[in-house]
Amino acid sequence: MPYVNKPRPYKKEYKQQVDRGEHEDRMDRQRARNEMDKRGIDRTGKDIDHVVPLSKGGSNAKGNLKLKTPSANRSFTRNSDHTVKINKPKK
Repeated sequence: MPYVNKPRPYKKEYKQQVDRGEHEDRMDRQRARNEMDKRGIDRTGKDIDHVVPLSKGGSNAKGNLKLKTPSANRSFTRNSDHTVKINKPKK
């Protein structure tokens, strides 16, 4: 059943996002995309990476955004036992 003949329930989805606390995170990501678009940067096929992640107190300021390839942005450095390394800021 690949085709659905009923409209998508956007209002219901929005309410679910707000209830789960996802709405603000989504808006932060959208602000980052808008910032790149305002500067005229072609981000086709690339991901926006925050130098200091939003979850760690980073912002969408111009100096905190950079473009990366999807494979580089979505991969994590791993230890020899295949656990994810903890990213620590450089001193």
